[in-house]
Amino acid sequence: MSGRTLTYVDGGWQEGSPALIGPDTHAMWMASVVFDGARAMEGRTPDLDRHCARLIESARVMGLEPVADAETVEGLSREGVAKFPAGSPLYIRPMMWAERGFVAAEPDSTRMAIFIKEAPLPEPSGVKTMVSAYRRASPESMPTLAKASCLYPQAGLALQDARRKGFDNAIMLDMLGNVAELATANVWIARDGIVHTPVPNGTFLNGITRQRIIALMRAEGIEVVERTIRPDELDTADEAFTTGNYGKVMPITRIGERNFQPGPFYKRARELYWDYVVSG
Repeated sequence: MSGRTLTYVDGGWQEGSPALIGPDTHAMWMASVVFDGARAMEGRTPDLDRHCARLIESARVMGLEPVADAETVEGLSREGVAKFPAGSPLYIRPMMWAERGFVAAEPDSTRMAIFIKEAPLPEPSGVKTMVSAYRRASPESMPTLAKASCLYPQAGLALQDARRKGFDNAIMLDMLGNVAELATANVWIARDGIVHTPVPNGTFLNGITRQRIIALMRAEGIEVVERTIRPDELDTADEAFTTGNYGKVMPITRIGERNFQPGPFYKRARELYWDYVVSG
């Protein structure tokens, strides 16, 4: 990501990315950080309210006491967006973390920042993926029901491994060996006129963009099935694509040694999402 950045912290907006934590900050050494990611695009902020609500839910899952409600976070985020030229493509990242605690965070030490950065959406040129040996954690082993920073090193390792092997991203399995998601987005396949995506089972976030695409496609009369997907089903898919906040809807053009063309369901999902954004 590149471009101008603004950060809201301690009651005001600052240019750039200010220093916020020190070596004794709980978040620095015990990873008590939650965040969410939203977008400003086409002059709109799609589902910003839901992203802010999820931040609050994530904070509580991590044992933090939210220092603002979702409506306040949303209002501040919109205030920050208004400080950029109208129509700027922006990445919006509200965050909360603990300042104090020994292993367990002290809930009443929670702080908040809202980071906004100019960030054009990536071109939908196609994502080359591979099935990773790194797996998503189960709810018993990690706080998988939160959008928590401590979950991302595993995804980062999967991403590094994929890139070393010539791919853009990694398809991660859950602890039972079923398809979960990409390292950075939810995954979809289509076969025989039906769209399939892994059913949320507690090992990955039920993405907000994912939920929006399901609703838009079903309203269009497209059959979308949420279910357990085995890795070998990727070999027989007619097409595949991803959804996520950063790139929204992107085609998958390779899984392992198999190449795909951007398919009709991907194209319709992308069209439906952009129509929703513009009309919102």
